[in-house]
Order: sequence, then C-alpha cells, then structure tokens
Amino acid sequence: MELWLRNLLILAAFRYECRGEDSVTQTLGHVIATEGEQVTLDCQFDTLDTNPYLFWYKQGANDFPKYMLRRATFGSDNAIEFQRRFDAHLNLTTFKSASKSVPLSIQRSQLSDSAVYYCALRPTVTTGYTATLQKLGYPW
Repeated sequence: MELWLRNLLILAAFRYECRGEDSVTQTLGHVIATEGEQVTLDCQFDTLDTNPYLFWYKQGANDFPKYMLRRATFGSDNAIEFQRRFDAHLNLTTFKSASKSVPLSIQRSQLSDSAVYYCALRPTVTTGYTATLQKLGYPW
C-alpha cells in the first residue's frame, strides 16, 4: 500500500436537525487529513436554553457511538480515552441571530481517528416530574 494512503484520514460528519426551537447542524461530507495534522469539525446549534449541553460522539466502522466529551456554559467533561488530543469550545453569543457553535478539534490526527463524528444537544423538553423527554421530529 502506498505510504500516503496509509497516512490518510477520512472523517465524516452527518447533518442532523431537530424540529422545533432547538437545532443542531453539522457540515455534510468528509474531512480528509494527513496524520499529524490538526482537524476541526464544525457543529452549529440553536436553542433557547440558557445553559445548553453539547456532546460529541465518535462512531468507528462496525461499532457503536462512543461518548467523547460534553461542553456546557458552566462545565465540561472528556471521556478518559479522549482527554489528550480532543477538545471543543462552546461558543455562545448574546445576539439571537448569531450562530452558536461547539467545534471539535483533533490534535495530531491519527489513522485511528477515522470515523463518523456526531454532535448532539441535550434534550430540553421536561415534564412536571423532571424526567427528560427527547424531542421527536416526525416526517408528517
């Protein structure tokens, strides 16, 4: 196998958008990088929540999505295996029309980083019993 092909990373991002007030949008397509490069994956979101929680997940081939990290207005968390080279910053603005984002940065990319990456927003619909409900978007 050619040396350049072994060092090629392919990262995919899928677009997901909730219906209603909250939405998450990722850029469609693949990101191609060489090992050792820094890679940034974009995630735009919109919510009325004043303390949003944003999450990143990684899904390798034939695998389930793995929790990577969480970012919120007043705190953050990284899973143990994603503490060294993975980071995200929650970018909030006070202007309603301005974009909010939580881009994921991967330092010193490796071939094992090739995967599908998902950005998610914490569900914000709650009942009187404080049980969180997932907002569902129906096609009809």
